[in-house]
Amino acid sequence: MKNFLNSIPHKFTPEQEKLLFKAFEFAKKAHEGQFRKNGENYFIHPSGAAIILGQFFPDTSTLAATLLHDVPEDTKVTLKAIEAEFGPEIARLIDGVTQLGHVRMKNSKDKFYVENLRKLFIATSQDIRVILIKLADRMHNMRTIEFIPVEKQLKVAKETLEIYAPIAGRLGIGAWKDELEDLSFKIVYPKEYEETKKLLDEELKNREESLKEIEKSLTHILRTEGIKFLSITGRVKRLYSLFRKLEKYDNDVTKIHDIVALRIINKSTADCYAALGIIHKYFQPLPGRIKDYIATPKPNGYQSIHTTVFSKEGKTFEIQLRTDLMDEEAERGVAAHWFYAEEGKPETSNRLQAKWIKELQSWQEETSNPEEFLESLKIDFFRDRIFVFTPKGDIKDLPAGASVIDFAFAVHTDLGFHMMGAKINGKMASIYDELRQGDMIEIIKIKKESVMSRHWLEAAKTHNARNRIRRYMNEHNKGVFDRIKELKLKDFTLPKFFRKK
Repeated sequence: MKNFLNSIPHKFTPEQEKLLFKAFEFAKKAHEGQFRKNGENYFIHPSGAAIILGQFFPDTSTLAATLLHDVPEDTKVTLKAIEAEFGPEIARLIDGVTQLGHVRMKNSKDKFYVENLRKLFIATSQDIRVILIKLADRMHNMRTIEFIPVEKQLKVAKETLEIYAPIAGRLGIGAWKDELEDLSFKIVYPKEYEETKKLLDEELKNREESLKEIEKSLTHILRTEGIKFLSITGRVKRLYSLFRKLEKYDNDVTKIHDIVALRIINKSTADCYAALGIIHKYFQPLPGRIKDYIATPKPNGYQSIHTTVFSKEGKTFEIQLRTDLMDEEAERGVAAHWFYAEEGKPETSNRLQAKWIKELQSWQEETSNPEEFLESLKIDFFRDRIFVFTPKGDIKDLPAGASVIDFAFAVHTDLGFHMMGAKINGKMASIYDELRQGDMIEIIKIKKESVMSRHWLEAAKTHNARNRIRRYMNEHNKGVFDRIKELKLKDFTLPKFFRKK
């Protein structure tokens, strides 16, 4: 137990330690006599998952639930017995994790697959801590995946790559997303993994000396110019992320400028912008490669300034500038707020709700068709996001590939129903045009309602837009029998009706 507490970088109160000790011993005893595939005591798994979670989110109730999360399913101890010992809050968390344990990747046409995905997000929307426990559980399983049969490794890794890593990304937990992706990548695409690893190793050899030199120069320049900073560290692009970028650029590594990056941690936001100015004074920036995620954060809360510059040898390097809090949030995501809550108190589970989780709740209320839910889930939840702007400068967050139609419905339903065209960055455009990062869109309205067609549905990518268009089409494209019923032509026989027509 002492080793367990020492493995978590947090100072617990005596009362908190008492609860964790109780959960630790209770779970250890419950799993007694159970072993993992590698011959270790089974309790190594829940305690390992709790240690992983503790690095990011050392909330006592959540850690206790992590230690106990497999007890009701894998032992004779019931959830009711756990609730009697540890209270309703911990029991609810364990019950949520148990539900998520039933989620498995299957054929998407299988209704149970869709329903299990629903269960996953319903559980998440009720308490974000449930998904944090499940992610830590999955992380520990992936780190020890070599001990299970090869065919099961592939299934678990694919599931991790397609479901759990994207969830970690949307929660902003970059460290977990990156590791889950790379662990899965090695198993799901072994050939591509080795090729990407070889390419990265070669690139690092070519850039090693330049990286050291530019880091040394940056340190000297910033100190000379009086810019306050806490640290400068090197960052190498993760393998799966590099693989995806190589796919995008036809395997041309020269088009990828962020294989190696230097990360400067500043004391304040003002220092980030001051450092950016000084860097551009001494290093030539690559045009079009400055990204200000401080002014415009990513949907998961990520904040940083990225710029790509040339070294003396003519090689390109990305430099990232952020504060220590921004860096913490980039690694921990929603869990980071636990450390920075007001008055030193942990945030409640309600405060830890993310915007996209609330959106998922509303989708489930609106969508009765499970196939439609899965379709919108794949598009809206798992895709990359883009930022676009209204003429007033309001930011709209949409999935990559979204069209003008998606934008109009995102601004207001009424705007979607009354548009006839649009301007993108001041130029006339079609409502079917695909939007790009940073576009400013102005919708051209008409007074009467637009006539929507299947082309609208094909161009729309977001759940919201597609749902509104489907409703419109269902109401305006009714079949013959519906029209007969509405016209109350009950006295007409069907042949008479058609003769009249």
